[in-house]
Amino acid sequence: MSAPLLSPDLLRRLEQFQLLSRRRSKSSARGERRSRARGQSVEFADHRNYVPGDDFRYLDWNLFGRLERLFLKLYEEERELPVTLFLDASESMAFGTPAKFTFALRVAAAIGYVALCGFDRVNVRLFPENPAEGALRNALRSVRGRASARGYFERLGQLAAQGSADFNACLRREAMQAQPGGLAIVLSDFLDPAGYEDGLKALLGRGFQISAVQILAPEEVAPSTYGDLQLLDAETGAVQEVTFGKFRLAAYQKCAGQYCQRLREFCQARGIRFFSASSDTPLEELLLKQLRQAEVWG
Repeated sequence: MSAPLLSPDLLRRLEQFQLLSRRRSKSSARGERRSRARGQSVEFADHRNYVPGDDFRYLDWNLFGRLERLFLKLYEEERELPVTLFLDASESMAFGTPAKFTFALRVAAAIGYVALCGFDRVNVRLFPENPAEGALRNALRSVRGRASARGYFERLGQLAAQGSADFNACLRREAMQAQPGGLAIVLSDFLDPAGYEDGLKALLGRGFQISAVQILAPEEVAPSTYGDLQLLDAETGAVQEVTFGKFRLAAYQKCAGQYCQRLREFCQARGIRFFSASSDTPLEELLLKQLRQAEVWG
């Protein structure tokens, strides 16, 4: 039996949080979030003039006593917050010790659990497509309610990273299929030769409030293997022979650092929250420190 994605102690700590949104929910489904919709709630929003046919129960009689005019009281209706997790399940995410995909699943489990405890709706959208996991992937869409958490964890734990993915094309497709608006969390290594810009712009175009979490393996951050090497691309199968010495290591680390910095700057310039973590980072460091300080939840 595989180990649980989250420990009982961490689950108890996550129950104290609620996902935060800079915008009011536009969802049409009832929930516990304030929205721009007007309906029945305990939160007063505004007045409007009475028109024949309005419900007398919502007339403001105190205001009538002062102005001798009829006004209807409006209330903020509570709606759910859609939370969409865009999860990179390509073969390259299986790399590392521990694997990047394992770390991504744990983050997805934690964010999903906070959303489910807050009665928000969780959708997990994986890329690339894998027809063999069709039923499993469908079961991870439109999950709601704390009682659904156990099944949510079990289905996440059955996923595997395999196949190759065009990051931009996949994210554009998933963005068009997902419910627009709400929160979007992208979990990926963002290591695609074609870049990441178009995919993230597609999410912005759909009205998502985005958090990007870049997950890298320790071996990618600080390689420890030297000499004549034969490198294999996990997704394409391409082979590259290199001689890797200390000079090459310094050049690699500089290049990798610049790439990650450009990704960070791209996100920050467009209002996307950006986080970076190694797959061996203690999960609490990302969840209870970085995400909380950035007010992803609180």
